[in-house]
Amino acid sequence: MNIHTRKLESEISESEVNEALSVLKKWRDQGGEIDLSNENIHPSEVTNLWVDYPKLNDKYPTEFNLDADYKASLPDLQNGPSSLIKGSNQVIQHVGISNFKLPIRYRLRGAGERTLETSVTGSVSLAADKKGINMSRIIRSFYKHSEEQFSFSVIEAALDDYKTDLESFDARILMKFSFPMKVGSLRSNLSGYQYYDISLELIDQDGLRTKVMHLDYVYSSTCPCSLELSEHARKSRGQLATPHSQRSVARISVVLKGNDRLWFEDIIEHCRVAVPTETQVMVKREDEQAFAELNAANPIFVEDAARLFCKNLKSDDRIGDFRIIASHQESLHSHDAISILTEGSTFETVSIDPYQFSTLVHRG
Repeated sequence: MNIHTRKLESEISESEVNEALSVLKKWRDQGGEIDLSNENIHPSEVTNLWVDYPKLNDKYPTEFNLDADYKASLPDLQNGPSSLIKGSNQVIQHVGISNFKLPIRYRLRGAGERTLETSVTGSVSLAADKKGINMSRIIRSFYKHSEEQFSFSVIEAALDDYKTDLESFDARILMKFSFPMKVGSLRSNLSGYQYYDISLELIDQDGLRTKVMHLDYVYSSTCPCSLELSEHARKSRGQLATPHSQRSVARISVVLKGNDRLWFEDIIEHCRVAVPTETQVMVKREDEQAFAELNAANPIFVEDAARLFCKNLKSDDRIGDFRIIASHQESLHSHDAISILTEGSTFETVSIDPYQFSTLVHRG
């Protein structure tokens, strides 16, 4: 392939020199210190333009010592005056950080504790006349308490710290982790660890504090209608047929009330009693057969699931308001079957997050 280029001239024209000088004048106006007011500057003098160009250190200054005066001189745009606010001078209900991680120790119901990687979300309200917040303070506030034995009182201490530091009227902390619990197989006497996505949330709004626990419970749901149709085909025509069942997820959110502790294991057991067809960890042939029998004994629509969970949650005096979001991820249909049931005012809402149900997926 031949590439044709423009033939270079041996001499530079006066118009080209003036064009170059125009560019250099713009450079001067943006920080250069050389006077280029003379339109007839000779091309030989152009090289002098770079003599006074500032020389910057391009090596990391390992010997640099930070003192109080230098630290005080650092600009802090985020905490600047209200005159720097862009857009409307409007209250922001939540501003903060999401998904910073650290190890936290959790107490178990029987005895002992377990250290788990925990994802923390922290946010505060922002007054209309404030430019922004120093988000690192949220992390620093939480780290001050992260070495202590975990409890809601530790979250409250961290929330107190950064609510005071950031001079906010509302605040919240949410901690998310995967909690392992050993479960036995149905018939083979094996055991393995089931992992439960749990979140703990502390909300401080208008001086009132609310403690919330969230749990994702994964189970199998066999369609009652499909089960009856399959049995009809067997009895009436001797035709082998199988009902459809699918992996399903319920997100249970409960407000904690009173002084008695609701353990992670307690709310998991509430779900198991309500809907016993939890997905299995260790499975041999005898366990697979048992699971088929268990599903046939507990066929449920998504409406049934929500009401069964509701019945068990209402039986526990440690639980106040609650919300149940269930998703049966159909093997028959190309869409999912969903239901939402709420008790009390805490979780009442008019609008649905358009991506709410897409998060109800058990990720392997």
